[in-house]
Amino acid sequence: MIETVGDGRIWLLSGARSSYALLLTDRDELLHLHWGPRIAPADAEALAADPLPPYRPFESPLDGHEEYPVEGGPRFVRPALSVRTPEVRGTEWRFVTAHEGRGEDVLRLDFEDRVHGLLLGLHYRMRDDADVIERWVTATRTGDGPAPELLRADAAVFTLPPRDRRRLSQLHGRWAAESRLVRSELTHGEKVIGSRRGHTGHQHLPWVAVDDGTATEESGEVYGCALGWSGSWRIAVQYLPDGQVQIAGGAGHDDSGLLLLGPGETYVSPVFAGLWSDGGFGAASRAWHAWQLAHVVPDAGASRPVLYNSWEATGFDISEEQQRELAARAAAMGVELFVVDDAWFGRRTSDRAGLGDWTPNPDRFPRGLKPLADEAHALGMRFGIWVEPEMVNADSDLYRAHPDWVQHHPGRTRTEFRNQLVLNLGREDVREHLWEQLDALLSSAPVDYVKWDFNRCFTDAGWPGEPYPQRLWVDHVQGLYALLDRLRAAHPRVAFESCSGGGGRIDLGILSRTDQVWTSDNTDPLDRLAIQHGFGQLHPARVMAAWVTDSPNVQLNGRVSSLRFRFVSAMAGVLGIGGDLTAWSESELAEARGWVELYKEIRPVVQHGELYRLRPPEDVPSAVQYVRGDEVVVLAWLPSQRYGERPPPLRLRGLDPSAEYECRDTGRRHRGAVLLHHGLHTGLSGDLDAVVLRFRRR
Repeated sequence: MIETVGDGRIWLLSGARSSYALLLTDRDELLHLHWGPRIAPADAEALAADPLPPYRPFESPLDGHEEYPVEGGPRFVRPALSVRTPEVRGTEWRFVTAHEGRGEDVLRLDFEDRVHGLLLGLHYRMRDDADVIERWVTATRTGDGPAPELLRADAAVFTLPPRDRRRLSQLHGRWAAESRLVRSELTHGEKVIGSRRGHTGHQHLPWVAVDDGTATEESGEVYGCALGWSGSWRIAVQYLPDGQVQIAGGAGHDDSGLLLLGPGETYVSPVFAGLWSDGGFGAASRAWHAWQLAHVVPDAGASRPVLYNSWEATGFDISEEQQRELAARAAAMGVELFVVDDAWFGRRTSDRAGLGDWTPNPDRFPRGLKPLADEAHALGMRFGIWVEPEMVNADSDLYRAHPDWVQHHPGRTRTEFRNQLVLNLGREDVREHLWEQLDALLSSAPVDYVKWDFNRCFTDAGWPGEPYPQRLWVDHVQGLYALLDRLRAAHPRVAFESCSGGGGRIDLGILSRTDQVWTSDNTDPLDRLAIQHGFGQLHPARVMAAWVTDSPNVQLNGRVSSLRFRFVSAMAGVLGIGGDLTAWSESELAEARGWVELYKEIRPVVQHGELYRLRPPEDVPSAVQYVRGDEVVVLAWLPSQRYGERPPPLRLRGLDPSAEYECRDTGRRHRGAVLLHHGLHTGLSGDLDAVVLRFRRR
């Protein structure tokens, strides 16, 4: 809901439980008034009547109070907008008008810079069913003078009220160790996280949360911000001298340039979303999850199927007959989606060749993919394939025909990682070629699912012949989005998974175009608990792919674990299986079939319920809980038992204290108040033990 207050220069946006307010002064200064619990229009007017802090030498009265600080004028904080022409740098804006889009409840405030011939639009949206405020900017060239260069155009700057202390939460990591949660005191100055790699990156998920140091999982005030951009990005958290905190976020890691605006051209920033919650980190996560499932993730109401992926079973040594054998075993286990991974195409016998040639290898699949897809369908499964369209091997027909299509700088050595180069999706001819290849592929066989990988970062991000080659960093991502949008429109029954060597491209931008994400290449079930704990701070289980693979773990550490522990770890998200089923014993296949049946039963609660983190991965035991209506599911893990001590009970959350809950696994009935206060003993013991407990409200 959007309300225009007072003399029409105060705007109040309200969601389910929170409000956001801003003021335009008579000097065309846009000031932040409020972000927090719901307030009334009269409250917004009272806040607007408060004077700015008194003048202090060497300080700006605007710093920490402006809604969108720009470069130029009496400002010293990090600018969200930096613009230059050959003669003028910085911005001096004047308010033009306000638009309120009734259909989508979008507030747009337009400002102009007549010297640059630039129109800047600040966009705000807060939906009635959520407490997430979505913000983005548009910058349009309106003049006929020198072309303005956008050095930086952040999507938004969020301002938090002063508090005595501040604590920052973030998700950090690396390949095979993504999304690990860390909380630390926020000291005065500036904290910057991001990626300069051309994609979201394994090192940080584009999310931060700030509290006063006292928030817990289920209590306290938490502010969170998340960016929807799948290229290089930056989030800067500034703790200012007067106690204000400002969080800026947008595309691009530095200020080296985004775009040189042509006549009439418009830059549209990604969305930078913010969320306030007074229910601690748990309530904040549940609010983020609900908003993404309602407004971000495509077809989020549909459950994701149990999949089998052939990569760890076959690697590059692949054949149609071998895949048929794996498909038969997977179907007997109850798998619903069979996925052929790498090496089905071109001359792909190793990672040195074939990328870019998206036609089935005639020696391995002499009749194409359709017979195998038909076989999977006959077995009652859907059929999927792996692709990496943004990449090319030098040993490929595509590269031999179009070496100029890769990102490169003239006269410089072309860097290869994993023996591959990056195609420039900013080029229309590259996008059109990929469209023709992928459209033909998806039309040649009944493909239901595409695992879209991205296995290397940008290094030689050059665009020979382009007058402003710096635009590649933005145009590649927008080209990716356009290609995915076009494929989804042409093949609406095909689901897409975002994979980038595991968790290297996970953000709100890619999630608006894909059905799930590959959380990490690390499938060790114990390591995965911490990765999944961090991932769930922002993203819902409905998009979190998790696999059961072989023991000992062949990918990383050789850890030996039971099928029980591996399955219960993976059942916390979208269940997948990736082991070599031809090497599993009959008893293992039978046990796995039972776990798959159990997962299908609890899937509606896990993928569509509310998440409660009962105990973090470092606790013994650790546990998560999902609640959907009258159904409750608890997953608990015990890494090791010490001194023969009985693990402490799990105190459940989100229950009705006056109701009775029946445990379907033991037949016992429990009072809600007892489960909430005294908890439940899980029966876990020994090393790497795990359990699934199902409850139903009576």
